[in-house]
Amino acid sequence: MHTSLTLATALAAGVVAQSMAHHSRIPGIVLLLLSGVVLGPEVLGWIDPTTLGDSLNWIVDFGVAVILFEGGLNLERSRLRRQEASIRRLVTWGAMVTLGGGTLAAAMFLDWPWSRAFLFGSLVVVTGPTVVTPLVRQMRLHPRLRTILEAEGVFIDPIGAILAVLVLQVALVPATATFASELKYLLARLGFGIVAGIVFGLVVGFLLRLRWLIPKGYVNIFTLAAVILLFEGCNQVISQSGLLAVTLAGVVVGNMGTAVDRDLREFKDQLTVLLVGLIFVLLAADVRLADVRALGLPSVAVLAILVVLVRPLGVCLSTIGSRLTWRERCFVALVAPRGIVAAAVASATVVAMDGHSMPGGAELRAMVFLTIATSVVLCGLTARPAATILGVRLPGRNRAAILGAQGLGLALGTVLRDAGTPVVFVDSDPKRCRFAEEAGYSVIFGDGLEERTMQRAQVDLVDTAIGLTPNTHLNSIFVGQAKQLFGVPNGCIAVDVLPGDKAPDHVQRYEGQILFDGPHDAERWDVRWRHGELVTEAFVFNGTEPREPVASEPKPGSARGVERFVILAIRRGGRVMPMTVGTKLKNGDVASIAIYLTEREDALIQLLESGWNRLADVTDQGAAEAPVEPDDKRAG
Repeated sequence: MHTSLTLATALAAGVVAQSMAHHSRIPGIVLLLLSGVVLGPEVLGWIDPTTLGDSLNWIVDFGVAVILFEGGLNLERSRLRRQEASIRRLVTWGAMVTLGGGTLAAAMFLDWPWSRAFLFGSLVVVTGPTVVTPLVRQMRLHPRLRTILEAEGVFIDPIGAILAVLVLQVALVPATATFASELKYLLARLGFGIVAGIVFGLVVGFLLRLRWLIPKGYVNIFTLAAVILLFEGCNQVISQSGLLAVTLAGVVVGNMGTAVDRDLREFKDQLTVLLVGLIFVLLAADVRLADVRALGLPSVAVLAILVVLVRPLGVCLSTIGSRLTWRERCFVALVAPRGIVAAAVASATVVAMDGHSMPGGAELRAMVFLTIATSVVLCGLTARPAATILGVRLPGRNRAAILGAQGLGLALGTVLRDAGTPVVFVDSDPKRCRFAEEAGYSVIFGDGLEERTMQRAQVDLVDTAIGLTPNTHLNSIFVGQAKQLFGVPNGCIAVDVLPGDKAPDHVQRYEGQILFDGPHDAERWDVRWRHGELVTEAFVFNGTEPREPVASEPKPGSARGVERFVILAIRRGGRVMPMTVGTKLKNGDVASIAIYLTEREDALIQLLESGWNRLADVTDQGAAEAPVEPDDKRAG
């Protein structure tokens, strides 16, 4: 098979396998390994990694460098600092326990020589961030637990790879002098990788702040080129130091608040999916099923020792004195899937063993891939129910987050809160925040577009993100980030104009819905609220659905430029939801409607003509239950 066709087939297979995994909720790596085996020389023969020659190692190195940088980019410094002790012990003491336990298990049950068993122990030290990160995000774990598992997966990979290289050199030339020299080389790799990664990350982060230097649209490719340069440059200076360098560079850049912190997310996510699929399919196709079958029942015993004894012991020693509960420790002990770095380093190790005529390379690779497949399947099948049983998952999404603690925002918040929906406001104005707090709301002071502010607002618990400020683009970005970064399922965006019968481009881009019954001037309603000219009343719908406005018609609730009312929310069957354009009204729907007090009589007439009848038990809520502040007090 031609080289280009092998690459093209592997790329396509990787994307298809991960797409199927997304829909079926099967761990992606399982389908990737299966695809590699089926499409490889053992079955269909459509993919033959041997045609790539030495290029396979280069492709794997390139992919691993990008993946580890991406993993470091997502690690927030404040979260790492809070769990620093547990993370540090897991990647040191925990790694040593796995190294020793894996070595003993392979030597005892597989009857391997100590050199080969030692190699196996070093190769299974790593856990896979490409497996762990999607797994813990789907389960919505408590933040500290998620931080520990993600950070372990990212930091243990370069450390494990360097450790495997050290063990390989000792195994190839088993002498005391060799071990001493390699130990010094190991320390040099670690030291150089740490320094180079931090310095390079600071330089890249500084350059990304110079918006005049990096043209708009070039941030992604500039960062990608910098990562590859760092990886290859470090490896040229000191072999195998590039992995640690790119990981730390990712952590530094991700915590500098640069443009890459947001602009690179979608790009790196797609690139990571592409590279993970390509590499796993190629490496799996290079494994021979006969070698896996030849391992027999002793391999099952080795896997059992790793899962039942070695991992729990390592976690127990690493979390002594930590704030983790016993339930959280049990869950950390359960989640240890191996991933792409283990597969890549195993393949490189086997190549080196074959080059030195060291026997057992095929068996070693087969055992590592069996460990990868088994650990991923176990985690994929047991992690979710175990998290539920142990109670380490966040509660269900039942909150609303509103950007803008003012006017229509407070009016809508009152309606949702009275219906039993917890509401949190996000605002950068201290005066508005204080006023909302006095009204009994949970309020987060800060920039609503900063990820840290959204984390303080516990957006992981939010079901609906609502952008309700006079700035429609700000509203759209807030909703977009809540959906993209935190998986918030619903987003509502307030707009002041509707140019046509379609939502504005910035609303469609972030897959949000237009808030209320159409466009409204939020700033004007804020002034009315502050003057005590906003009341909220309840109405029931007893007519046909009002015709939706188009660009040439007056705004809903307006006449001759005067907005008289805003339909805030709809109650249907015991559920209250924000009103959005396109909502299909039904007879019996109850709406909470904000009315301009000065135009109340005309508003009631207009509502009646549209099929809305005022309920008998109307409760006027002046300024959303808020007292009127004198103008001089607001000014001071």
